[in-house]
Amino acid sequence: MAENDNLTTQSVGFTVADMARSLDFYTQILPFQKISDQQLSGKAFEQLTGLSDITLRVVQFQLGDEILELTEYSSEGKPIPADTRSNDRWFQHLAIVVSDMEKAHHQVQQHLVRNVSTQPQTLPQWNPDVAGIQAFYFQDPDGHFLELIQFPPDKGAAKWRQDSDDLFLGIDHTAIVVADTDTSLEFYQDTLGLALEQSIENYGQEHEHLSRVPGAHLKITRLNPSQGIGVELLEYLAPQDGRPMPDDVRPNDIVHWQTTLVAKDVLALTAQTLTEPVSFDSSGVVTVPPDITGFKQAALVRDPDGHALRLVAVA
Repeated sequence: MAENDNLTTQSVGFTVADMARSLDFYTQILPFQKISDQQLSGKAFEQLTGLSDITLRVVQFQLGDEILELTEYSSEGKPIPADTRSNDRWFQHLAIVVSDMEKAHHQVQQHLVRNVSTQPQTLPQWNPDVAGIQAFYFQDPDGHFLELIQFPPDKGAAKWRQDSDDLFLGIDHTAIVVADTDTSLEFYQDTLGLALEQSIENYGQEHEHLSRVPGAHLKITRLNPSQGIGVELLEYLAPQDGRPMPDDVRPNDIVHWQTTLVAKDVLALTAQTLTEPVSFDSSGVVTVPPDITGFKQAALVRDPDGHALRLVAVA
């Protein structure tokens, strides 16, 4: 929609159980740089999260041009289910671009991270849309899914193809599992105004080894804001036994992710999301202290599959 042409991704983030442990992981094992560290409390943040009597520690990190935001709550919620699979609809991952997959994989393996993929996978030549892309899934200490991705010379944004001495370059996208691509497109494309880049199918032994889902056959749809981190919709055409997002997920649960999108008019944007199957965690649009957060209004909404987005208007 025209009024949302300037929608940008400010950050992608998630809830953590132990901020000190996460700080070590993201700055020592991965080379993110901490850029802010805040304690937040009060009525505005209770209204925004839908939680009472809570204090938030919010730490922002930067890698390249992109921002990762981690939040620790004074009242810790439920952990990520130990039996989580890549086709469960609470699955979300962060794709970190690297310039040399072999070196990057070796670096994270030195620290005994929890692997998801059997090893880095090179996507096959029979599928020209993804041929030559290398990818590897692993997890942080809380079980959040991360991806290392290396693009060949003919794939990915131009910024990832520039010569660089850095091994870790930035964040390309966040990916979410959805039940039905068309339903998700009605929300992300038609309501929010993200631009559709491509929609492809991928399957085969490489993706099975990447996701550890036997028989994986995916429809992958890439959406872009006008600026910032992209969003990929992952619809598992097979197997179709992925479990839905639990109805009772709250922002202090470790399974909670949120993608922060900056809009010109949050009130107008949220007015378009007030119909099912979209729901609100926040009590509508909340006014927050701009000198602390950098934005003046915010709403926490959930997409048709229950993935959370924070819609904000900057100060």
